[in-house]
Amino acid sequence: MNHLFSIARIGVEKVRLMAADSDDSRVHDFEELIVGLSGSLEHTVNFRPSVVNAPLVAFVAKGQPHRFITKEVNGEFDMWMLRFKSEFVAETVFQLYRNFLQKAGLSLQSGTCFNRLGTVCSLIDEEMRSSSPDLSVVRHLLSALFIMIESEKKKVAPGEHDALAIQNETFVSFLQILEDNFRRPLSVDFYAEKLFMSSRNLNLISQKIMNQSVSELIETRKLTEAKHLLAHTSKSVSEIGFELGYNEKSYFSKVFKKKAGQTPSEFREEITALLDGTS
Repeated sequence: MNHLFSIARIGVEKVRLMAADSDDSRVHDFEELIVGLSGSLEHTVNFRPSVVNAPLVAFVAKGQPHRFITKEVNGEFDMWMLRFKSEFVAETVFQLYRNFLQKAGLSLQSGTCFNRLGTVCSLIDEEMRSSSPDLSVVRHLLSALFIMIESEKKKVAPGEHDALAIQNETFVSFLQILEDNFRRPLSVDFYAEKLFMSSRNLNLISQKIMNQSVSELIETRKLTEAKHLLAHTSKSVSEIGFELGYNEKSYFSKVFKKKAGQTPSEFREEITALLDGTS
């Protein structure tokens, strides 16, 4: 994906064309959110299959192996597909990770409240179709969409208290602590102690849920924020590295390039060109 954000509405005709390659497993370098107004979605993420019927929301995090099989229901299919780079909404994208820990797709209650999700998607689409789309407007609408999804999810979330639910609750607590502290140069032990558990057990939960170690998630959060700051502020690379807990510019640049495949300066040049292309 060579742009920050895209949105598309998938109807019956298009979903019939998509059916030919829907069995293919794929991995994306972007986040993907689906808001389904009608139809059905067989969704396999990290090799865990589930079937959800509209009204629905589904989410696939960057780097997660997944597969979609889309199906009409009573001859109807209508879904919004939103794709975006994590740095586009760095401050809220982890909210999606929290909401879809157990299931990549979730059926929601129909009615006026769910219909708001479709309305917001339409507003985003309208802005993106304008001759000079304002990405700051899109960003705020997308953040509002996340909040609405969280609200709708609470209405249908099962009250489970098994071991998996407890692990998910622990992981959500970790993400909340991470959000408050990722800018500081803290070790895994710090987060484990905050959760009254060993570093080993926290890592086991992190690996089970996200297929990443705690250290990898901390670096991912730092990288996401670094990209956001590079794209949307005039701060120097040294200032951004220091703000995120890296005392040396060279080390920050080394870590950034290892994870992003390019230096901070190269990323800034590329993202500036992308932003200029939408203004």
